[in-house]
Amino acid sequence: MNQGKIIEYINQGRFICTLCLEDKGNKLHLLTPSNREVNISPKRTILASGPTIDIVRPREDLIEKLKQIEKTRNRLKAQINVKELWELIRDEKESFDHKYLARLAFEEAITDDHLSALVRALFEDGLYFKMKENRFIPNSEERVDQIAGQKREEALREKMLAEGSAWLGDILQGKSHEDPPFREDIINLLLQLALYGIEKPDFKYGKELLSRAGITDVRESRNLLITLGVWEEDENLDLLRSNIEISFSQKQLAESERLAGAGFSLEGCEDLRNLPTLTIDGPQTRDYDDAMSLEIDGDALLLGIHIADVAEVISPENILDREARDRASSLYLPQRQIPMMPANLSQDTLSLKQGCDRRAISLLTRFESNGKLLEYRFVPSVIRVQRQLTYEEVEEILDAGTENSLQVMHQMSQHLRQKRMNQGALNISLPDLQVKFDSDSSLSLEFLDQNTPSRIIVAEFMILYNWLAASLCKDNQIPILFRAQPEPSEVFSVDECGYLYYVFRQRRKLSQLQIDTVPDPHSGLGLNVYTHATSPIRRYLDLVTQRQIKGFLNGMGPIYKENELEEIRISVAPVIKSLEKIKRNRLRYWTLKFIGQHKDEKYKALILYELKNKYRIVLIDFLLIAEIRHRNGLMLMPGQEILVRIRKVDPWNDLLELDYA
Repeated sequence: MNQGKIIEYINQGRFICTLCLEDKGNKLHLLTPSNREVNISPKRTILASGPTIDIVRPREDLIEKLKQIEKTRNRLKAQINVKELWELIRDEKESFDHKYLARLAFEEAITDDHLSALVRALFEDGLYFKMKENRFIPNSEERVDQIAGQKREEALREKMLAEGSAWLGDILQGKSHEDPPFREDIINLLLQLALYGIEKPDFKYGKELLSRAGITDVRESRNLLITLGVWEEDENLDLLRSNIEISFSQKQLAESERLAGAGFSLEGCEDLRNLPTLTIDGPQTRDYDDAMSLEIDGDALLLGIHIADVAEVISPENILDREARDRASSLYLPQRQIPMMPANLSQDTLSLKQGCDRRAISLLTRFESNGKLLEYRFVPSVIRVQRQLTYEEVEEILDAGTENSLQVMHQMSQHLRQKRMNQGALNISLPDLQVKFDSDSSLSLEFLDQNTPSRIIVAEFMILYNWLAASLCKDNQIPILFRAQPEPSEVFSVDECGYLYYVFRQRRKLSQLQIDTVPDPHSGLGLNVYTHATSPIRRYLDLVTQRQIKGFLNGMGPIYKENELEEIRISVAPVIKSLEKIKRNRLRYWTLKFIGQHKDEKYKALILYELKNKYRIVLIDFLLIAEIRHRNGLMLMPGQEILVRIRKVDPWNDLLELDYA
């Protein structure tokens, strides 16, 4: 029976000294020094004293007795040097009971108080001994060092929590503050919270930091990073999560300088510098990787399409080639461009700049005036661009009707497009939504029509180059990465519900694009074979294809074997997919931000299809996919146009809540 005995147990890491008022067999009813009565299982008992105390004595006397016992045991505990005790027995590979260790620790008669003091000291120290089944085992020196390191780390983390949370609290309240020594560690923790949330191991630690600062929502870490000047207001989180390199190393830049200054040989090049070569691009373009030329020879049209010869400068496994492979593609975002290659190459040495001699892989074709292709050939060449035109300048020239060559180019591009349409190509293009920032940094959105004459010229000529490049490789068994698309699961008519609804409806039925060494048809383009070879400055797979074609033209044979191409595809394809997601999400972010600045307006929406409790719609003014909940008594049909208003929008969290206007 334990009634009247001093019972000690551990609660939340602390020794609790109590008096047993009643032993109920499976439960001990105890009195604590703070005059509380608790029940515990006998299994939780660490120590039980020998002599008993008369429990019928006044409660005040019992509590005072407990306090005296507690004081005595703590005094004795302070006399124990745990390290000396450990050093005395650490080489003995066995466990010890508390009575044996108490006799070693004290030079006096051992009482219950001494035994308790010993157990308390070893337990609270936690460094030199481990307790197992009420016996103590000395830790090895290695284990002691490990535990000591952990304790130092825990103490440091606690210090960081205390000082860091106080610092963040001052920032939130706008108080003056001095940066703590852990500033960078705290910022790194905030970055992990903002970017990855619960997915990171330090989530609980970061949440505790914010909680102590009075912040319950971990998403506030984003605003803290903005306040601290670590992030801009519109920081691109997808880009940060992707770990994409946004700059080049010193070693890479040094190699870029070397290649830029090395010049190039004209040996083996067909001299095409006399051709009336021009480029057509956007006004912000600096990396010109494609150009075109046209000569009229009687009834024949001599169309040249010239692609920058990047393979001549960047060799496989060069340090810049490895970096380009890792990046997979240049990334163009509002307010930011991340090139695949350093600017002195992509915007100068490799770029088809006006008035500069540049090496190219040229496609030289002969067409009949009705658009029929008579012959073609690919050649390594040297060209000199005579004019650098923008899309808008070409439109003005075409409208004025002052230049026959551009008019003929436009007619040729129309013939090429119609031929593809006759072969089953799908016209499902939509205007590109462009994000613009005015001089006062105000945000605006603008649609760019992809079906203007100037853009059709460029699009069709690039498709022609890629198709004939793929045909050349297929016919000559040159291994490359072809691009294919199986037939859609269903084909609709444009006339059913209007062009916009047709495009979104048809896109849902498209088969997935495929990249493979096997040449298969591309149904979306209406072509029997296809590849990408027209943007070697901006896309790594285009550079790979160019190397294969150039190897064939030079009589050296292909640079890559099929298995090597497959390895490249496996490494590059996921990066391309990630870049596409970043671009898509970034455009959506800016669109939502713009909508948030114009919340009071009503917007046109088109019903695409019905889900369980809502409709999937597209906001016509932005071509933005969204959802709206069902309304009782309101039945809507796919293709139907409605008006909506904004209830709530949050671009940070991709949140858009709509209601019927």
